[in-house]
Amino acid sequence: MAFRLGAVLIALMPFVLAEGLFVILDWGRPAEHDDPFVGFRAVHPLFVPSADGLRYEIARSRQAFFRPDSFAARKAPSEYRIFCLGGSTVQGRPFAVETSFTTWLELNLQLAEPTRTWQAVNCGGVSYASYRLVPILREVLAYQPDLIILYTGHNEFLEDRQYAHLRDIPAVVAWPWELAARTRTYHLVREAYLRLSGSPRSRAAADRPILSDETEAMLDYADGLSRYHRDEPWRRGVIEHFRYNLARMVRLCGQANVELLLVNPASNLRDCPPFKSQHRDGLTPDELRRWDALRREGTDLAKSDPFRAADLLRQAAAIDDQHAGLQFELARCLEATGRIAEARAAYVRAKELDVCPLRALEQMHGIILDTAARADAPPVDARKLVEARSTRGIAGGYLLIDHVHPSIEGHRLIADALTDELIRRGIVHPAPNWRAGQEQAAKGHLASLGEFYFARGLERLDAVRKWAAGCGRMKRAVGDANEATTRRE
Repeated sequence: MAFRLGAVLIALMPFVLAEGLFVILDWGRPAEHDDPFVGFRAVHPLFVPSADGLRYEIARSRQAFFRPDSFAARKAPSEYRIFCLGGSTVQGRPFAVETSFTTWLELNLQLAEPTRTWQAVNCGGVSYASYRLVPILREVLAYQPDLIILYTGHNEFLEDRQYAHLRDIPAVVAWPWELAARTRTYHLVREAYLRLSGSPRSRAAADRPILSDETEAMLDYADGLSRYHRDEPWRRGVIEHFRYNLARMVRLCGQANVELLLVNPASNLRDCPPFKSQHRDGLTPDELRRWDALRREGTDLAKSDPFRAADLLRQAAAIDDQHAGLQFELARCLEATGRIAEARAAYVRAKELDVCPLRALEQMHGIILDTAARADAPPVDARKLVEARSTRGIAGGYLLIDHVHPSIEGHRLIADALTDELIRRGIVHPAPNWRAGQEQAAKGHLASLGEFYFARGLERLDAVRKWAAGCGRMKRAVGDANEATTRRE
């Protein structure tokens, strides 16, 4: 046994020595955006120097998707710098950064430990999925961060892309290939092969979907909802891509020796019907007629006799158990009859069967928690926080303003949980009774925003609801979503 192990180590020694040499010479660095699942036409920096060179600020060219934010070019010795990455939830939609959990976190930290300078930089991009956050993470790791907060999972199904080039790769091959792709030796050998064979890098990646510079969600177009249909291979590919991206971001933070805090995102189960339902394959005309009759009778009785209605809807589900809308109606009846565990299961099933999944799937929640456990970095579970404060433990109500976006109170709740985790990690050393000033500080902050801020937020909420229903392009519907006003002068 020892002889075999020694032989393996001797065989690997040239590779280890070569890899060490390439690290010293800085050759063969893995391409910043070399993702085996997708490519991008171009990747532009999120932050650019200000006119006076004293700050970095979000580039105007990116402000159709990001809110303005900035940070000092020269980091002060007392500054603790946090970059918060994610989608529109991080940005604070339907309002904006000023009432996002990133701002509440910054206010909390300043109250808790006022002797330090705390800055939470908001990198929340509208409709941004995990694969678009990887280039942003690579960029901000160069800006001396102390902590990265990652809140992602809801936007993975927004863009049209396929993974046919990866479907036929068996796991026994894919795992070693992904491991080798992390090394400089692999990239140098690959580059040499491409040059010798006369194949340009772009051609080598031609099988991958090449996405636009910025997000082009299918729902951005009037017929967007019609593009969604049941496609299990695509769903599996999206989930595996999400798993890959999370692991990649954890690895990048580890290599940079920067702390990472993952957030398990919350979504609305009770108040959000599925966005699109589809019958199971093979449903006969007679079965469809019977199903439709049972559903109509059940929904008609839902308020007057929820017990009978639940029974009828169960009979319909026995004919077609793949219709998301039916599961949602069944969940409501079950909740009305007090069968809470069954109701919650039906609400979850309605979300899982949604053909237009705008809420993180159960498998994706599992990936987030598993990734955090593997990284030995306890997550902040926003999902559990919302469930614990929702009626009967079913996520919904005042903490969520639509299908995934927290209300202002929801953002404050997440910020408080993040603050608690930073205290638990020993990053924050809070002053005694610091929480006594929270409410007064919050009232003062909200009063400083003015009525127009909240009116625009309600307009955006209406636009988001229309967009989720497939009624038009997000950027056009929202209008001046990212007015050119900065949070910090």
